[in-house]
Amino acid sequence: MTPSFHVAVIGLGAMGSAAVSHLAARGARVIGIDAYFPAHALSSSHGDSRLIRLGYFEDPSYVPLLQRAYANWRALEARLREDVLTITGVLQIGRPDSKIVSGTQKSCALHNLPLEVLDPDQMRTRFPVFSLGKEDIALLDPQGGYLHPEAAVMGHLKLAAADGAALHFGEKVTAIEPGDGDVTITSSHGQYRAAKVIVATGSWISELVPSLRGHAVPIKQVVAWYQPLDGFMTMPQRMPVFIRDEGENGSFFGFPVIGADGVKVGRHAHFREPIDPNQPNPPVNEADTALLDSFIQRQLPLAAGLRVRSTTCRYTMLPSEDFLIDLLPGEERIVVASPCSGHGFKFTSVVGEILADLALDGGTPLPIDAFSFKAMDRFLAARAA
Repeated sequence: MTPSFHVAVIGLGAMGSAAVSHLAARGARVIGIDAYFPAHALSSSHGDSRLIRLGYFEDPSYVPLLQRAYANWRALEARLREDVLTITGVLQIGRPDSKIVSGTQKSCALHNLPLEVLDPDQMRTRFPVFSLGKEDIALLDPQGGYLHPEAAVMGHLKLAAADGAALHFGEKVTAIEPGDGDVTITSSHGQYRAAKVIVATGSWISELVPSLRGHAVPIKQVVAWYQPLDGFMTMPQRMPVFIRDEGENGSFFGFPVIGADGVKVGRHAHFREPIDPNQPNPPVNEADTALLDSFIQRQLPLAAGLRVRSTTCRYTMLPSEDFLIDLLPGEERIVVASPCSGHGFKFTSVVGEILADLALDGGTPLPIDAFSFKAMDRFLAARAA
C-alpha cells in the first residue's frame, strides 16, 4: 500500500529542512525527501557562515520577516541547546548614494531600527581592518551577525525527526502528480501520497516546476578564505561581518576569523555564470581568485594574507532577485519555494513557518505578497515593456 502523509517536502536543504521541522512540530504527518544528504556540496547551505542583518537595503518589506526570523532562530537554539546565530554587528559600506547605504538607511528609518553612521576617521579608530575612501561611509547594524548554515540545517532535521517526521535521503523525486484527492510523489525508491506537497529543491526546482524553466537560474558562486596579516584585528570582536558596495564592480561580503581558515570573502552573484545543476560545480579558476584577491588586498589590507582555500557553491537567481513563495497557480496542493536569489538563508527559520502555513492552512498571516507568481509575472512584463 502506498504510504500517505499530510505533507511531503521535496528537498531538505535550508528551506525544506525548516519546513519539515515546523510541520512536524505542529503534529502533521510529514515526509521529507532529498536526493542527497544534509548540507551537501551541491547545495547552497554549506561553507561555515551566512550573513544575517535587520537593516535590509533590498527592500524595507523584508524587515518584518527578518524580525520573525530572528525570533525563530532563537527558538531553534533553545530547543537544540546550541548556538546557530552569532551577533557581531554588520557593517554596510559604500558611498552615501549607493544602493546598499541608502537602502539600509531607508529600511532602518521606516522600521525604527538602530543604526550607527561611521565616517572614514571613525572607522580607522573602531575597525582598522577596513580601508575606506574619503567619500565612503559605513553603517553599523548592531543586531547583525552570522548564522552557522550546517548547524541550522542539521538542527531543523534533528527536531523534525524527534517530532515524528519521516526523513528519506539519497532518494530523488522524479514526478509529482496531483490526482482526484491527493498528490502522488514518485521517487527512485517508490511512490508516496500526500494531501499537499512543498517543492524546495533549490537549483533543481524547474525539474518539478516546469513553469520556472528559464526563470530560476542556477549560477556559480565562489568564496575564498585568507589567513590575515593581523589576526588580532580580524577576530569577531573587532571585525564585524560586512557588505561593501563597489558600484559598477558589484557588492562584496565578508566574515571575520570564525574558524581555522581565516577571513572569508565573496562577491554577490560572482560573475553570474549559469551552471547545470546536475553537473558538479565548476572548479575555481584564476579569474575567480584574482577577483577576490584584488578585493581583499584593496579593501581589507590587514586581512590580505595567504589565500588558504576557495570553493564554489551555487545561487538560484530569479529575475527580480526576490523570493518566490506561493501556491502553484492552478494547483493549490503544491507549494513552491524558491526563496533565495543569493540572499535567502537568513530567512530560513521564518520561511519554514510560512511553508507550513501554506501547506496546512492554504495561506499565511506573514507578509509574502511580494513573493508570489503574480509578482514575478508583473516584474517580467515590466521588464519586457
